Amino acid sequence: MASKTLSTMLSDKSKSKTQWEVECIINRLPGDLIEQIFCRLPVSTLLRCISVCKQWYNFIRDPHFAAAHLQQASSCTLLFFPQESDQGDLYPSDAIIFDEAWSQSKWAVPVIGPDDFLCGSCNGLLCLYTKTSTIKIANLATGECLHLNKPAKNLRGDHFSFYSFGFHPVLKQYMVAHFLADRRKHSRGTFNVIQVYTLGSENWKGVRTPESLSLSCIKDSGVVNIDGVMYWLTEDTEANWNHAVISFDLSAETFAKIKLPAAELRSPDNRRFWVTELYGKVCIATAEVYLHIPGMLSGDLQIWTLDNKEEQRWTQRGSIQHPPSLYIPGPHFVQRDKIMMRGPDCNLYSYELFGKNCKTGLSNMVHLLDFGPHKPENMQSFLCVKSLVRLDAYKNVSVVRGPKRCEGWDSKRWEVWEQTIRRVEDQWSTIYQQERDAAAIPYTLAATAQELLQHLSQVIRQNITMQIDQILQHVPYCPVQHPRFLRRPNCVELKRDVLKLKARADGLADIIKASHQAVEGMSRLMGSLRTAILDIGQGTSGSAADIHAE
Repeated sequence: MASKTLSTMLSDKSKSKTQWEVECIINRLPGDLIEQIFCRLPVSTLLRCISVCKQWYNFIRDPHFAAAHLQQASSCTLLFFPQESDQGDLYPSDAIIFDEAWSQSKWAVPVIGPDDFLCGSCNGLLCLYTKTSTIKIANLATGECLHLNKPAKNLRGDHFSFYSFGFHPVLKQYMVAHFLADRRKHSRGTFNVIQVYTLGSENWKGVRTPESLSLSCIKDSGVVNIDGVMYWLTEDTEANWNHAVISFDLSAETFAKIKLPAAELRSPDNRRFWVTELYGKVCIATAEVYLHIPGMLSGDLQIWTLDNKEEQRWTQRGSIQHPPSLYIPGPHFVQRDKIMMRGPDCNLYSYELFGKNCKTGLSNMVHLLDFGPHKPENMQSFLCVKSLVRLDAYKNVSVVRGPKRCEGWDSKRWEVWEQTIRRVEDQWSTIYQQERDAAAIPYTLAATAQELLQHLSQVIRQNITMQIDQILQHVPYCPVQHPRFLRRPNCVELKRDVLKLKARADGLADIIKASHQAVEGMSRLMGSLRTAILDIGQGTSGSAADIHAE
């Protein structure tokens, strides 16, 4: 026992020495080259690399490397679905991620709780509004979470859309903004104060706006953050209550009003506007909508970008001609070279944004996914990346929690939905077992028949073996299925899995039918075999011909 232990120790020591030699070879490379190699690796790989050695851990976890890696990170599309009910069934908050190749994610995002609301995404960090007294900042890739107190507890009428999240590239600071609703009588849904919290500070800071601004525009059209400046739409009282863009510099705490791109876009009453981002510029999308369905497009969708803020010069970048009853999923519905729109049937589509002469036809439409039972009007679209941005630097003034479990279950709040997933997994196990049981019976009879064949001549055995093979070839093959790893799928993947389960259950009837037919054939063959064996035992003749006839 002692010698075996010593041998194991020597083997481990030799293996560690080999690993150490490989690490030393890599570590002998110039630091700039190591950084270039690591910058090209995805975050998931880098998180495994930090456990290789202390040097790699310090290198990868360094904030300067995190910033360099962030500069080369590919943007993804994150679709968020808030918690909602449908026909009495409650569905938790969920998210679908499309990578740069537009491949869909299968698993839920662990940092998003079942009743969280997504307020913004910036540099791989998500800002989540919770039903508790805190705002949650979470790293999408590492799972690290930070909880900060809301500006006021139990604020009446507070809404997740009244919060925004951004980063100032010069100050290197992350900021959360809260549009504080005016609670005075006759305020008509306006706000006069923006409360700003800088990660790492102790308190929220109030900044007064130069005039009362529309809170409903914030809720309907959203907010975007570009280079430390927030942009949103408001009603322009100087132009007969048409819309204008308001900018708020998070550093200088100054406001500016930007007129809309063209006079023809300031009417009629059924025209709607959305603010978004396109290639690092503030962007306005506008279209006529149905009067009785404010979110559904009824005319061409036009895309404009602000090319010069000081001169307030806009350029039309594209349009989609007559989208067929589609909705805009704000705030970031423009994703790289595509624009996303959702239909009333819970389907999401994408269009090539730019075509000939800034026109895009319906022929470029691509179906992305069916996100039912979530409601189309509640879906949001965000740009996101996967980064190594750390949150533990703010632990002195906030509560920082480590990564969630990889399966994505979070304490008791997930119990109801975890039970649902487990019921689905149990049904899969039951289907697998019933398939194997149904297919096993004719094979058992075939094994018994092979034993009986030992009493017959070689010619007869070959003849009956061919008959057995013909019977068994109609029985489906049902291999032993390994237990499935229990992870929390997102809503789209769960729906697909349930549909696959239903199709598998429907196919079980065909397996049972084929097995019954095989059993009947094997039973007739077994009866003939027993008769033949009895005849041979009694010394009668003609048994081979009878079996051949069977």
